Amino acid sequence: MDKLIDVDKLFDLTGKVAVVTGGGDGIGKGACEILASAGASVIVSDINGEKAAAVADGINASGGKAASIVCNVLDDDDLERLIDFAVETFGTVNVLVNNAGLGGGGRENPYKIDRQYVERIYSINVIAPWRLALLAAPHMKQSGYGSIVNVTSMSSINADPNMAIYGSSKAALNHMSANLAHDYGPMGIRINCVGPGATHTAALATVLTPEIEARMLARTPIHRLGKVSDIAGAILFFAAPVSAWISGQTLMVNGGGVQTLD
Repeated sequence: MDKLIDVDKLFDLTGKVAVVTGGGDGIGKGACEILASAGASVIVSDINGEKAAAVADGINASGGKAASIVCNVLDDDDLERLIDFAVETFGTVNVLVNNAGLGGGGRENPYKIDRQYVERIYSINVIAPWRLALLAAPHMKQSGYGSIVNVTSMSSINADPNMAIYGSSKAALNHMSANLAHDYGPMGIRINCVGPGATHTAALATVLTPEIEARMLARTPIHRLGKVSDIAGAILFFAAPVSAWISGQTLMVNGGGVQTLD
């Protein structure tokens, strides 16, 4: 019997080129690996060149296609080099995952941070994704396929102490993406956000205690914290043809609950 819906094609990124920032570990690494598994050629970018190279080497060793580059998303020249490198290496850019981010962790006491800190957080979490989207869009339009996935956070909708700058920057990312969907839609480009809840990564490990985890689990219907693969799956969903008529949306991946540090 012929397939009513070809599920494989809905998640197939064969022939597509994906660029991932902050791809050296954690959620970024998971995104690189799942996009490569779906057939994409992946540019692994990270401020840590050794980590980026290790992820790319692992993908290539597994039969996928990947290349790595050092990229500091605070450096506009690095952002231009990143997109140029993707085009030079694999021919175009079809998928952009803005995963690199900074801040939060309950460390933002308003009396102990300064303007420089605030500007740095917004530059990484808002301005860099905006700039990379602008640089990638012409290539996406020309290729006839474009999907931008911005990694936001549950902090963008939660209200917690010592999280004002990180949380508001991620809220800005959500709203910017919803608005840019109107600008990029006519070009055939979708833009969406994935908001991880508390996910087991090296970053979470720096603030997680057994007591905090117990409180998080008490408010999480699916009674566990997230895994990198949970978030990577949502990123693939937005990157792949299965979500071809979805844009301007923010999907929270949080086990159905709310996880906060307090």
